[in-house]
Amino acid sequence: QVQLVESGGGLVEAGGSLRLSCAASGRTFSGYTMAWFRQAPGKEREFLAARTRVAGSTYYADSVKGRFTISRDNAENTVYLQMNSLKPDDTAVYYCAAGISTRVANSRNYDYWGRGTQVTVSS
Repeated sequence: QVQLVESGGGLVEAGGSLRLSCAASGRTFSGYTMAWFRQAPGKEREFLAARTRVAGSTYYADSVKGRFTISRDNAENTVYLQMNSLKPDDTAVYYCAAGISTRVANSRNYDYWGRGTQVTVSS
């Protein structure tokens, strides 16, 4: 079992920045691909970014490429999502996920999820 707890969400003005954190406990953190998703009201859960367990490769959704950066600290069992140039459309609940599949953009391939943290971007 892996437990994931997100933090760092909040209210920010358009153009601002936030850094989300996801603290993991349980099984070996380094053995999992870590990812961030988000879900806005009335919309499906959306893939944002992932960092793989083996090569440390990173993947981003086109909607956030160049604005968001995923990183991980295996020593601290934590994954981060640095979000810059935030827009009102970025308003959503942000979730951290852990899995072992190489198909990183599909939410069904993740075994563990946090409860989410709310990000609200005002215009």
